[in-house]
Parts: sequence; C-alpha cells; structure tokens
Amino acid sequence: MPRIAIIGGSGLENLLKTSKTVQLQTPHGTPPPISIGFVGGEEVAFLPRHGPKHDLPPHKVNYRANLQALKQVGVERIIATNAVGAINEAYGPGDLVIPCDLLDFTKSRAGTFFDSAPVTHIDVTEPYCNELYSILVECCRAIRVEARDKAVLAATEGPRYETPAEIRMFRKLGGDIVGMTGAPEAFLARELGICYCPVCFVSNKAAGMQQRLSAVEVMNVGKRVMPSILELIRRAVERIPTERTCRCGEAIHQAQV
Repeated sequence: MPRIAIIGGSGLENLLKTSKTVQLQTPHGTPPPISIGFVGGEEVAFLPRHGPKHDLPPHKVNYRANLQALKQVGVERIIATNAVGAINEAYGPGDLVIPCDLLDFTKSRAGTFFDSAPVTHIDVTEPYCNELYSILVECCRAIRVEARDKAVLAATEGPRYETPAEIRMFRKLGGDIVGMTGAPEAFLARELGICYCPVCFVSNKAAGMQQRLSAVEVMNVGKRVMPSILELIRRAVERIPTERTCRCGEAIHQAQV
C-alpha cells in the first residue's frame, strides 16, 4: 500500500515506474483512476486532479472523493502540484513556490467531511505539513533550484481568471500567488489526518500585472518547468521518513464537540 501520493496534472504520470491503475468508489463519489507504481524504491500513488484527460474544471473537481480514495489506499502523505499566478511582483513565470499559508476564497465547493454530528473544528494554524514543507525546501536547494518559500497562496473558485481588483485585494491581504485548486484540498487532507504540502509553479503574472492571461501560456510554462518538478518530487520521496514526526495525524484529536 502506498504511503505517499502525488496529486497533479499531465506530465507527472512519468514519475511512476511499472504502474497499475485502480478505480475506487467512495461515500462522496467516484474519483479519477489512481495510478500506483514506484518512485525509486518507494511505492507511490498518483491522482490526476482534473481527470486523466484533464476534462474537470477546478470548481467541478470532487475534492472529497479524491482525498477519501487516497486515504482508502493507505496514503499518509501528499505532495500536490499547482499552477499559480504571481501576485508578488518579485515572482515571475517559471518560479517554483513552496507556500506556507493559505487564503481561501472558494465559494461553492464541499469543504469538509463533517457535515453532521459530531461537530468538528479542525485546527489549521499550520495549513501545510511542516515536515513535508521542510523536506521540499531542502530538496530544492539540493537540486540547485531556487524556490520561493514563506509564501501565501490565495485560492479562488475559477474557472475564470481573477480581476485586477481582486488581485490588488489579495496582495493587500498578504497573498503572494493565486490558484484555483489549493482549497479545499489542503483542509480535507487535514481532516483525514494526511500530511499535505503543495509545490506550485508560477505560470504567469496575475491579472493587471501583464497585458492578458492565456491558458496556452500556463501549459507552455508547465512543460518548461516539469523536469525540475519531477526531480524535486523524486528527491523528496527519497527523503520522506517512514515515521511521521508532525502533528497532522492527530488533527482530529480535541477537534470534535
């Protein structure tokens, strides 16, 4: 059973060797097929967030089914990849970012597994696993890739891009990058006691900071930075210890009324 999972888009399936595909059912619906294979000597699961053909827009992704399915196959740690826009003027296309905090501006998504009793209030003082965060930052240095850390990710609903006024607001609130898939994924992982940390790549400057926004630009930058992301994840998988020293697995303790 894989204890580590990767959530992301096209290109990441190349991480796995000798993979098999499993299709699961969950109480919250059917997630995309999960590929299970090896990264080095470690068994790893890969879940394509937008489906194997990238046909699910961000506001239609079944985040609860995705996270529940990974829990069912035994996953304890998740590295998620996200394409983001730069809010911070010092960031530019092609930069890798390991965020440490999250602003949630999503609107219509099912954001919890606890819709009924027992009433549950999960602590997200640390939205991302500090152990995974440290490993990812260290691995960036090891492969000589400069990564922006101590960054704040603003999560929006999509599928449209943000307006210039929204970007100015996010900047005033402390946001450094903006993307459409950061929430509720991180919060659902915490409710399940799964360690979670994202690796983001800047695909463009956000609205109002460049002349226009293009989905083609996002895809082209993604292809350019994918080799660095693959190498980073390979290194991180090798360094993730078997025993967890973080508190992610204890999140449900003292959270229920």
